[in-house]
This record gives sequence, structure tokens and C-alpha cells, in this order.
Amino acid sequence: MNAVVGRDDLLLVTLDTLRFDVAAELAAAGRIPNLARHLPGGAWERRHAPGSFTYASHQAIFAGFLPTPATPGPHPRLFAARFAGSETTAGRTFVYDTPDLVSALAGAGYRTVCIGGVGFFTKQGPLGSVLPGLFQDSHWEPEFGVASPTSFEAQVARAEQVVAALPHEQRVFLFVNVPSMHQPNWFHLPGATPAAGDSRETHAAALEYVDRHIGRLFAAAAGRRRCFAIVCSDHGTAYGDDGFTGHRLGHASVWTVPYAHFFLEASA
Repeated sequence: MNAVVGRDDLLLVTLDTLRFDVAAELAAAGRIPNLARHLPGGAWERRHAPGSFTYASHQAIFAGFLPTPATPGPHPRLFAARFAGSETTAGRTFVYDTPDLVSALAGAGYRTVCIGGVGFFTKQGPLGSVLPGLFQDSHWEPEFGVASPTSFEAQVARAEQVVAALPHEQRVFLFVNVPSMHQPNWFHLPGATPAAGDSRETHAAALEYVDRHIGRLFAAAAGRRRCFAIVCSDHGTAYGDDGFTGHRLGHASVWTVPYAHFFLEASA
């Protein structure tokens, strides 16, 4: 990462609430072709989430603690704050002396941009302002929120506008929190009703919706130079698994998440 930071643009996409098993099944079945073509080997990596709900997980992610490979470690991290005794900081790790990755990248000359989705990014009140407040530039509109059936399309349009407005020489760290898989998601499945509510099937349909539009986001992120992209879930969610529903709980459906990182070659 020491060769990447300062040379390439950076994109971090959190597919909020996306379960690993659903993501893996759709990739294997060819149902998310635009994502799958960028996944190493065409498959998601199984990882463990750093938190069981959005706020906790993103605080960890922005501190450099991305989802951890679901195999015995220690696993060297891509990014880490400097502190004595770290067993996951290696020679290839981008090490910084700020409390979070976002401010570290700003100090390295990046324009840091947040395009929010779920409630912790709305900037409506103190709690909803903490995470977007880490960034130099933050965006949220009701059209980006969980209740909008076209939330991701609206987010992508804003990302395109933001990147297009930057000077060509200005490097950017673009973060997008995608709310589509979060409840409510029933409206992404044709024929589903609010009375029937959300299910594993509507969750999958929401990921297919995201896949139909994510190519535009990737094109915008790599529109000026090569871009290093991280696409992952922050946590999963339960749909009646072993009697559990939702997240902020310790079930495998919540703690097991999909992860991938890859380069997007410049399209300019």
C-alpha cells in the first residue's frame, strides 16, 4: 500500500448489511456479473466483520481494521495507525500517525469524500454526523437513504458529479456506503409486498440491483487514473437464522461478510 497511496485514487465501497452466503451464491450463479468480473477468481473472499452493526464496524474500518480473513492469522493489514506491539502491521502496510485512515489520506494529499447511505451517515443530529464528519466533503440526501428504491443510482450520480468537478491532478479517496441491502429491501424483488416484508430473497434482489449500476461507479472512480478499490460488507444480517432476525447480534450470518480488493485501470 505504500506504493499505492500517493499514486492511485482510492475507492472504498461498503455494501451495508450484505451477507456472505447471499453474495457468494449470486456470484457463483452469474447473477452479479458487473461485480464478479472484478472479484479475484470471480469469487468473494470470506471474512469476519470488525463489528456487528454499521456504526461499530465503520469506526473500525476507518481506523484501518478492515474485515479480517476468516482463516487463522495474524493477517497483515493494508492500513494501520502506528502503535507499539501491533502484530498485523507489516512492511507493506501504509502506516499513519493520525487516529484514522481518512485524516491520514487527507494529510497525504487526497480529497476525502463520503457519500452516505444508512442512518449513521445522514448528518441529521450529532450521532449521524460522526462518521461523515471524518471527511473533508460529505454528501447525504433522502434519495440516498434506506427507504429509497433508487438509492444507489442517486449515490452513483452524485459520485460522478463529485469526481468530475475535481482537478485532474487532485487524488481522491471516495467512500460510498450502499444502503440497498439494508432493510427495507422488499421493493427490489418484483411481486414482493410490504406486508410480506424483507427476506433472504429480497436481500439478494437488492444486490442484483446494486450490480446493475456499480459499473458506473467503477468508471467514475477510475476516470482519471488507476484506482485501488475495496468492496466489502460491514456486517451481515439474519432472516430467521436459528431464530435470529436483524443484526447487532453474534450470529454467523452477521459476522461473516464478503470482501474483495482490486485495481480499476484508468478509463481516461
